[in-house]
Amino acid sequence: MSLRVRVLGPGRAGQSFAIALRNVGWIVEVQDRLTHPADSAADTDVLLICVPDPVLAEVAQQVRPVDSTVVAHCAGAYGTEVLIHHARRAALHPLVSMPSPEIGAQRLNGAWFSRSGDPAVNEIIEALGGTGVELADADRVRYHAAAAMASNHLVALLGQVERVAQEVGVPLEAFLDLARGGVESVAKIGPAAALTGPVARGDVAMVRRHLGELPVEEQVAYRALAERAAALVGRGDEFGFLLDELRGQSLPGETDVPTEPF
Repeated sequence: MSLRVRVLGPGRAGQSFAIALRNVGWIVEVQDRLTHPADSAADTDVLLICVPDPVLAEVAQQVRPVDSTVVAHCAGAYGTEVLIHHARRAALHPLVSMPSPEIGAQRLNGAWFSRSGDPAVNEIIEALGGTGVELADADRVRYHAAAAMASNHLVALLGQVERVAQEVGVPLEAFLDLARGGVESVAKIGPAAALTGPVARGDVAMVRRHLGELPVEEQVAYRALAERAAALVGRGDEFGFLLDELRGQSLPGETDVPTEPF
């Protein structure tokens, strides 16, 4: 069974959903949110709002409610509360990054989705061969934080790897298989068992040597993640100095401290 879907918002997420659903035979219309959004819920089974988070509530309010139409959005940090004036409402967020519509459409197939609200969105998940996880609206922000860590923060961390490695003439590509192996190990045996390296071994001296070689601006992320690694394997007491020293350390001025997440 396929539903008529109108996607409101022709950005990467909206186009990704449109391509993926068309590829499985669904009828999908894509509409720019600036073009008569008031009637967007008319003559369709599902209106999927794919607009930037800051304007989501505003756009949803501009849409005239239609009792038979499910109005859903694909934002991770918001639940159905931003769609409150629609009788049938849902949240459907894919746990994939969508750097382009074509790549996004591929990744939506077989993806994990968080869902809440009207069960009609389950048909979208099933059509894409995905796996749905029911998520309470109150848990959405923490869930979205975890998603940012898994995707955005991991990318930022690899950016740090690239910067440090380039200083000694080694390209980022040389480290990517190492990173992939770590992710594969986590998938097979879980984070604690997958951890290797000096923190897992309790090698405090090596961690101090690392810190002695890293520029101060790179130490903030290293210290924080090494401390989390130590806590993961029950070595928090051995590596408690990491953040203690950071708190007392003279760091660059505020304008010089890296602002990218880690």
